[in-house]
Amino acid sequence: MSPYLVIFIVVAYFLVLISISYFTSRNANNEAFFLGNRKSPWFIVAFGMISASLSGVTFISVPGWVVDSNFSYMQMVLGYLLGYAIIANVLMPMYYRLNLTSIYTYLGQRFGKHSYKTGASFFLLSRVIGASFRLFLVANVLQITVFNALGIPFWVTVVITILLIWLYTFKGGIKTIIWTDSLQTVFMLAAVGVSIVLISKQLNLDFNGLVQTVVESKHSKLFYFDDFRGANFFFKQFFAGAFIAVVMTGLDQDMMQKNLSCRNIHEAKKNMYWMSISLVPVNLLFMSLGVLLVVFAHQNGIAIPERTDDLFPLIATQGYLSPVVAVFFIIGLVAAAYSSADSALTALTTSFTVDILNPQNKTEKQLKAIRKKVHIGVSAALVVVILIFNAINDESVISAIFRVAGYTYGPLLGMYTFGMFTKLKTKDKYVPFVALASPVICYVLSSYSRELFNGYVFGFELVILNGFITFTGLWLTRIRKN
Repeated sequence: MSPYLVIFIVVAYFLVLISISYFTSRNANNEAFFLGNRKSPWFIVAFGMISASLSGVTFISVPGWVVDSNFSYMQMVLGYLLGYAIIANVLMPMYYRLNLTSIYTYLGQRFGKHSYKTGASFFLLSRVIGASFRLFLVANVLQITVFNALGIPFWVTVVITILLIWLYTFKGGIKTIIWTDSLQTVFMLAAVGVSIVLISKQLNLDFNGLVQTVVESKHSKLFYFDDFRGANFFFKQFFAGAFIAVVMTGLDQDMMQKNLSCRNIHEAKKNMYWMSISLVPVNLLFMSLGVLLVVFAHQNGIAIPERTDDLFPLIATQGYLSPVVAVFFIIGLVAAAYSSADSALTALTTSFTVDILNPQNKTEKQLKAIRKKVHIGVSAALVVVILIFNAINDESVISAIFRVAGYTYGPLLGMYTFGMFTKLKTKDKYVPFVALASPVICYVLSSYSRELFNGYVFGFELVILNGFITFTGLWLTRIRKN
């Protein structure tokens, strides 16, 4: 695929996003940047959150993940439904009742300053890592398809990638992202749909043949009940999916900021229900694409890449299929990756400004100046983390994201659970030490789980254990009444 064609596609795509930013950010104040003036239509938020929830990770990693894990990921997706129901009926009503801009303000109200700063810091760490992993995908593909041929180093690709996001988010914030995410959902779903149709055509499959090929493939095995010690055991993945949804959506400023921009709690709930239901068929679509890619590779003598994230880019962009697939692949990839990255950049800016700097008694103009500086600083941090990840990555990006989430979101799960489901108070000054100790204990237990627990292997349910250890630590450091 011509690198100049890719550049043209990316530039045209971002001109559209910048145009949307121009119209949505006119006369935008800080309230618009942080919460969209709380006037976002729920159905636009719900549709846009599909791409934000899936991101470039789903677009590339899920089809490739089928090679090693079959359809087992769907067990987690089914667990997401339970998690989203908890978010809609437990967490969001509390956020709206307290009229929060940053959801971590709750921890300050419930426990104190140290808990507040700890919760916000764990979010910042989690989201910087997660957003960097996702952006690494798109930067890596652009490097392979465009910039290697032009002799441009990877770090320049990363800087350009972050700069493009900054250009259309620095002014309008969440008010702009609500609308750009919806456009990006359209492009992402169109890309995967066109890819499936054209690959099926190459394989001489009609619709019934396509369904039969997917169903009969050894990679379409979905449920795993045979070995509870294995990482793919159904109940482990189902409940891990539920808790991952709670922590990576319900306790995540990025995802909740969009929900808090709805007009009221009733519309926010409708947004959450419709978004969660839509994720089931959409993820099935991506995994079916993964099966078709494997079948196509075998029939055409294409070796499956050692890093399975490269399977879809390899087949889509290296001339094995129609150039139309390559064009839609680039559009879909950019749309999927940036739909989560742009909101992450805005949420990180919001959390650092509100939670860490806490600029009280500032004028609108002073707050805007602080916010812009933070926006630039967060962008620079993403560049650094992406370059570090590029140097050390040796596994599927989606696997890496969930593995890291188990360590960084677990303390948030424990803190919110303790705060919402007990009436106890804890010694606020000890909370940072509890939150830091919990992931360390989890890492040790996970590393030696085979020896300690008779061959048991921790999967993504590690986030549950992490949250439980944090909860226990808060209980042990509780304030005892005389």
